[in-house]
Amino acid sequence: MSVSPAASVQPNPDDLVPAGATRRDWLGLVVLAGAVMLIAVDGTVLDIALPFLSADLRPSSTELLWIIDVYSFVLAGLLVTMGTVGDRIGRRRLLLIGAVGFGLSSVLAAFAVDPAMMIAARVLQGISGATLMPATLGLIRTMFQVRRERTLAIGVWGAMAGGGAAAGPLVGGWLLEHFWWGSVFLINVPIMIALVVVGPFTIPESKDPEPGRFDVPSAALSILAIVPVVYAIKETAAHGPHPSMIPVALVGLAAGTVFVRRQGRLAAPMIDLTLFAQRRFSTAVATNLLSVFALAGVLFFGSQYLQSVLGTSPLEAGLIMLPGTATSIVASLAAAHLVRRWEAGTVLAVGLGVSAAGALLLTRLGQTDGIAVFMASFVLVGVGAGLALTLTSDLVVASVPAPRAGAASAISETAYELGIALGVALLGSVVMAVFRGGIDTSALDPDTASGARETIGEAVSLARTLPAELGDALTSSAGAAFVDGMHVAAVATAIVLAANALLVALALRGSDAGGAPAEPESHSSGTHSSTTKE
Repeated sequence: MSVSPAASVQPNPDDLVPAGATRRDWLGLVVLAGAVMLIAVDGTVLDIALPFLSADLRPSSTELLWIIDVYSFVLAGLLVTMGTVGDRIGRRRLLLIGAVGFGLSSVLAAFAVDPAMMIAARVLQGISGATLMPATLGLIRTMFQVRRERTLAIGVWGAMAGGGAAAGPLVGGWLLEHFWWGSVFLINVPIMIALVVVGPFTIPESKDPEPGRFDVPSAALSILAIVPVVYAIKETAAHGPHPSMIPVALVGLAAGTVFVRRQGRLAAPMIDLTLFAQRRFSTAVATNLLSVFALAGVLFFGSQYLQSVLGTSPLEAGLIMLPGTATSIVASLAAAHLVRRWEAGTVLAVGLGVSAAGALLLTRLGQTDGIAVFMASFVLVGVGAGLALTLTSDLVVASVPAPRAGAASAISETAYELGIALGVALLGSVVMAVFRGGIDTSALDPDTASGARETIGEAVSLARTLPAELGDALTSSAGAAFVDGMHVAAVATAIVLAANALLVALALRGSDAGGAPAEPESHSSGTHSSTTKE
């Protein structure tokens, strides 16, 4: 951390604080963690409320898809832009603006009277969520400048992000057993009010003192690069490969190419491409994406397996996933302790290896007795996911000076969102390809057979409308085909995670606990000024 010339000549003890963050910093972390948890929950809680929402608002199939997906489209598309905006106008200011927007849009969603109003509310939630996520991680980078404390703080942040996403269905299931579907949105409001009220007193302002000119074309290109790609991935996951998605994806890839070239020519780029030349940074971003890829895939086909093959309720499925969720949270928090004893690369590689073993364990799943196996597998996958989210985020923010933390955090968050989309799309496509090829629909009429091949849920639903013998045969065949698909996807997931573990072991060999050069054991007091750098 650099200091002024005067301070380097004769430090004034009154201008320094003892090594470590202040009580105000830790209280601020609690506020930030609450916000992150709600954003993560909001990304998955809607899935469980869809049947109730659909019965009330009666959206068309297209409108329903937009209600589900538009949040993640907008969130992913704006992360890079909002990370840069926060560096310029102040991350705390952007955080508070986003909190107000998230709270208001949540109220709008809770009391939506038609699909159009719900879609508009989800768009506003996505915009607000994009302001919150990079701002929270960027603020942690400024508030916790001692490496070991920052790793712990990011562990708390990662625990809330990963645990919140996994706990979304459980929270939604409980709420829907006691309240109406709008309650899954209203839970956001009290936390956002607390953030707006308490945030100014516990969270210091921080920004880049020399941000350079904001490049509007780069912002537009970043959105145009990400949104079409995420859209194509999600549509492919939902409906299978289709030629119409090729030009959509190509638009995104072309915009991404232009964006990258433009960043190389700008004096003040939105993304510093030289960061990717740093082995630790690029490895961290790739590992973030791949670890979330595996977790999202397991959650996607695992929840379908529990409900459609084993016949559990949504709430029961959430409870079965609870040990894995808890393990992920514990691993996120334990990362700070583990890297004090071993190298970050070693801890991360071992964690990914444990996750690979957990994914491979899914090949032992059966049609009737898979709950214990799934719980054990999800616990092992959760170990790697928790460690990876904390350590990769720590490596990313440690790679840049504090004033650029928002932009760097946005890269990490974008990798996270793309990892979720790719995990659902690619692993989901593997499962469904095997499912559609293995299900026996020879005894059904063409229309019923076509519907049964769409999804495992549709097949089970159709089976209930058929005569008992025919329905039981379809249910058994669909379950067997889906489990076979899970086995293939599980092997693919294990291979990806094992390869990622090997990459980390080689690329991060010799890295220290924080993945960055040693830092001072104390930092400037006061308000964490915008010029604080390492």
